[in-house]
Amino acid sequence: MALSSEILQKLTKIVGDPYIFTDIATRNHYGHDETEDYVFPPNVVLKPANAFEISEILKVANDYKIPTTPIGARTGLSGGALSIYEGIGLSMERLDKIIEIDEQNLQVTVEPAVINQILREAVAEKGLFYPVDPSSMGSCWIGGNIAENAGGARAVKYGVTKDYVLNLEVVLPNGEIIWTGANTLKNSTGYNLTQLMVGSEGTLGVITKAVLKLLPQHTHNVLMLVPFYNAAQACEAVSAIFRAGIIPSALEFMERDAIDWTLQFVEGISVTIQPEHQAHLLIEVDGNYPEILMLEAEKIMNVVEQFEIDEVLFADTEEQKNALWKMRRSVAEAVKSNSVYKEEDTVVPRYMLPELLSGIKKIGAKYGFQSVCYGHAGDGNLHVNIIKGSMTDDNWETQVPLGIRELFELTVSLKGTLSGEHGIGYVQKNFMDIAFSKSHLELMERIKHIFDPNNILNPGKIFPDEM
Repeated sequence: MALSSEILQKLTKIVGDPYIFTDIATRNHYGHDETEDYVFPPNVVLKPANAFEISEILKVANDYKIPTTPIGARTGLSGGALSIYEGIGLSMERLDKIIEIDEQNLQVTVEPAVINQILREAVAEKGLFYPVDPSSMGSCWIGGNIAENAGGARAVKYGVTKDYVLNLEVVLPNGEIIWTGANTLKNSTGYNLTQLMVGSEGTLGVITKAVLKLLPQHTHNVLMLVPFYNAAQACEAVSAIFRAGIIPSALEFMERDAIDWTLQFVEGISVTIQPEHQAHLLIEVDGNYPEILMLEAEKIMNVVEQFEIDEVLFADTEEQKNALWKMRRSVAEAVKSNSVYKEEDTVVPRYMLPELLSGIKKIGAKYGFQSVCYGHAGDGNLHVNIIKGSMTDDNWETQVPLGIRELFELTVSLKGTLSGEHGIGYVQKNFMDIAFSKSHLELMERIKHIFDPNNILNPGKIFPDEM
C-alpha cells in the first residue's frame, strides 16, 4: 500500500524529520530479520523516542487502517518483524535505556531496545543475575525477547522470559498507554494481561517499558563437555541426569555436524573431536559452594558413564569455559555460513528427545534433506536446521514443506509443540492447525480482535492464512 503525503506529514510531525525514512535502502534494511532470505520492506520507517510518540503514531495508523509492525533488533528466526503488508515499520531502537536497577527489590526497569547482554552485565556489576540468555544475547533486545518469550541455555534451571516479567508499559493499537500488572512477585488481581503480552509477537500492543525480576548472582560454576559415540544415547542421558536428582544450569545437545561446522567457522576454539564421536552434551552446574558443585558433577559423571562416552572435558579456566560457550552459541551462524537452510524450533518433553531425533532423521531421508540438530536438550528444545545442500530448487520448495509438516506432526504426537522459543511469526503460521483445533485458533483470533479490531498491529502473523 502507498501512504499519502497527508499521512506522511502527520507522521513527520510526530517523530520529527530526522526520524522518518522512505528511501528504499533504509526500508529494505528494516524489512528483514534472520529468517532465511525474506525481505518485506515497510512503506516508511519511523524511529519514535518514547511511548507518547508511539501512541500518536498508532492513533494515525488506527484511523487510516495502516499496517504497523514493531521492529526490534531483527535477530528473530520466525519472521515476526517482517512488514509483510508494508505500511509502517516501527523501529524501537531509540528506546534503549536501563531506567532503574532496584537493588532492594531485585528488579530492573528497562526500555525495549536494551541489548540482553548489556542488561546482564549491568546487573552483574551489582551482584545480580538476569538469567535469560538466548544465543543472540549480544545483539537481541529485551523487547523482542518479551515479544517472543525467548529462552536460552539456562532456561532449564531458571526458566524463560515469561518467568521474569512482572509488569509492562504497553501502547495498545488505539494509542492508549497502559501498565499491564504490578511490580510485585505475586498478583492475583484480575486477568493476567502481562503474561498475555509475553509471547504475543507484537500483535496485541507495543511494549515500551518492562519491569523484570532479578536473582542474586551465583559465584561458581562447573562446565563439562561429554562426547558420545551414539547421538540417541546422548539424548537418553538428558532425562537420566534429571532422574538422578540433578538440575543443571545448562544442558546443551550438539550433534556431530553442528560441532564440525562450528569449528571450521569460528577461530580460537581448541576442542578435539574424534571421528567416532556422534554428539556432545555441554553440561553446567552453578551455585555458591564449589564443594557441592563438584559433588553434583561427580553424580552427573556417574550417570553419563552408563552410556557409551569418551573422555569428558572439564573446563579448567574461564578462558576454556568461554571457548566452549562460544562454540555452542556460534552453531546457528556456522550452519548459515555453510548452506541455505530453514531452522525449526521443536520442543518435546525431554524424555521424548531420542524418539524426536530418530524421527527427524527418518523424515529427512524420506524427503531428501540433511538436518543438523542442536539445542537446549535440558528442556526438550531441539533446533532442527534443514540444509538445502545439493537439493534442487524445486525439491526445496515442494518437498521440504511437506517434511516440515510431518516433523511438526511427529513433535505434537510426542506431546510437544511447534516452537519452544522462536515464536510462530510469518514462517510457521500455516502449521498452527497441527497444534491447535479450529476452535482454539478462533479463540486466539477473538482475543486479537478485542485488542486490535482494525488488525493494524503486526498483521499476517501467528494465524494461518486460511482463517
